[in-house]
Amino acid sequence: MKSFSEKYYNLLVNDYAGINLTRIVNYDDFYNKQINDSVAPLEQSSIFRKNIESKDCIIDVGFGGGFPILPLAKKLPGKKFIGIETRGKKVKVVSEIAEKLNLDNVKLYHSRVENILINKPCLITFKAVGKVHDFLSKLNLTQSCVVYFYKGPNFYDLEKDQLEKVKNNWEIVEESDIKIKGTERRLLIGFRNKNVLCGTEIKNLNQLVKLSDIL
Repeated sequence: MKSFSEKYYNLLVNDYAGINLTRIVNYDDFYNKQINDSVAPLEQSSIFRKNIESKDCIIDVGFGGGFPILPLAKKLPGKKFIGIETRGKKVKVVSEIAEKLNLDNVKLYHSRVENILINKPCLITFKAVGKVHDFLSKLNLTQSCVVYFYKGPNFYDLEKDQLEKVKNNWEIVEESDIKIKGTERRLLIGFRNKNVLCGTEIKNLNQLVKLSDIL
């Protein structure tokens, strides 16, 4: 990952310096807090690795400057990665970065996750975006999926009420501490939906974009 990380960093601080894709301006911090933080679950959690390897498609919601989607795509070249981001400018720029990093297994989509009908089994990641219940409740799933959140160490203090809200529809499949050099530890928490929705249960079904059409 060294040459990948260095090229990625140079693109962010040179070619795309004015676009605010990351606040980090030191390479070591970039590697630890962005690259390593993105892929550490693959290296430290056998459950996460098993879940991600069992799916053909991985969706990353709110990828911002390309994390964790681009580092994960580099580590798993045989998987299809779909990124969903509400900010069109970041979709355009990160798409260019993915191309310059020779990642041909990544497709980025300008949309909100609630506008996508997830009709294929997949693994979904959320890194540094929103609260657990707020986002799980937005997902339109007609398949069994696993959803992972990259959270900070104070997650249980901040979102205990969120876990209560989701327990009827979601089961927790993993709660793991992930060690990240040079920064605070990361809590990785994963959920699996207990039920899948049928067409009549999905609002505005005809207006949703099918995941199968994006792939």
